[in-house]
Amino acid sequence: MGPLHGIRVIELGQLIAGPFCGQLLADFGAEVVKIEPPGVGDAMRQWGRTDESGRTLWWPVIARNKKSMTLDLRHSKGQAVLKDLAGGADVLIENFRPETMERWGLGWDTLYKINPRLVMARISGFGQDGPYAKRAGFASVCEAMAGLRYVSGYPDRPPVRVGISLGDSLAGLNAMIGIMLALHHRDQTGHGQIVDATILESVLSIMESLIPEYDKLAYVRERFGSVLPGLAPSNAYPALDERDVIIGANQDSIFYRLCKAMGQPELAKDPRFASHQSRGKHQSELDDVISCWTRTKKAEEIVDLLSTNGIPAGMAYRAPEMLADPHFQEREIITRVEDPVFGMLAMQNVFPRLSASPGKIRHTGPSLGQHTREVLTTWLSMNSDSIDELHAENII
Repeated sequence: MGPLHGIRVIELGQLIAGPFCGQLLADFGAEVVKIEPPGVGDAMRQWGRTDESGRTLWWPVIARNKKSMTLDLRHSKGQAVLKDLAGGADVLIENFRPETMERWGLGWDTLYKINPRLVMARISGFGQDGPYAKRAGFASVCEAMAGLRYVSGYPDRPPVRVGISLGDSLAGLNAMIGIMLALHHRDQTGHGQIVDATILESVLSIMESLIPEYDKLAYVRERFGSVLPGLAPSNAYPALDERDVIIGANQDSIFYRLCKAMGQPELAKDPRFASHQSRGKHQSELDDVISCWTRTKKAEEIVDLLSTNGIPAGMAYRAPEMLADPHFQEREIITRVEDPVFGMLAMQNVFPRLSASPGKIRHTGPSLGQHTREVLTTWLSMNSDSIDELHAENII
């Protein structure tokens, strides 16, 4: 049933951060009811690549295991229904711009009076307070302000973005962690609380020692392409078949094994490369030496040879390589799930793995409003006439 079986979650999030948080909770058994505007639904239903019918292939993943309910939160009757739902919920997720929920009469003060045990996760770009709280906070902007963009790319070119909306996903993940902590606190005290998760701070949290380096050493990290200064060898190296192999052999013992595998054991004693510090100072020279060797062999041959000798190495995978890789297959890192539109659909599996109470993908993303009647009936014991009335008024 999953470790979160019995936890009821209302998801008011849209786009990525809030829905990703809801996906993680649903993967581990929580009953996540996604509230969407009638008629249009979450914009995530249109984002990403689509098939010939126009259905996005992202929606089945980010909305998997959830129930979809339509509700117009801009209407007083819709707000009343939401309050009733919150009265029986454990968690409410929202990632609207701060003060939106308050304008609808659905702020924390109101919801806490209805249900003191409620945990309210509020995901935003910059937080619920501070000078930037009311700013629209997309991941691209928050990633830049948290320093990630500045250090990404090459020094002779403008900053680049990672090929995914990393900031949104980090905020959703941190919100999920906050929810788990708040639920544990509730078990001890009987009271819920607010989880204030921001994209800005979620990205900043992974920026290692960037801040103290400047604070004490006045050192500003710059862009260095595919390497980290002073960490060598650790780079992408070209193979004979024009594929790149990622090799990480900066530790002394591993570097020695690399030199031996390359047939050049004398490199480990070369004063330029004999220690971590010296390799860092002669990083470019060392990369040239390794590249000369990797260009003589095919990528898979290099990976097999280095892996056999205990040297971290791998190729920069795309989706085709992931699907074909035997390790991905045996561990079912990618699984296939039946979807009513696409048939069997490949997607990333539930993670992390729990030995006693693992998560599970029960179904892909639902159709808009698929569970509206079910939720109103089971959560609120609402009769058919009342439900039909809400439908007639376009509240649901």
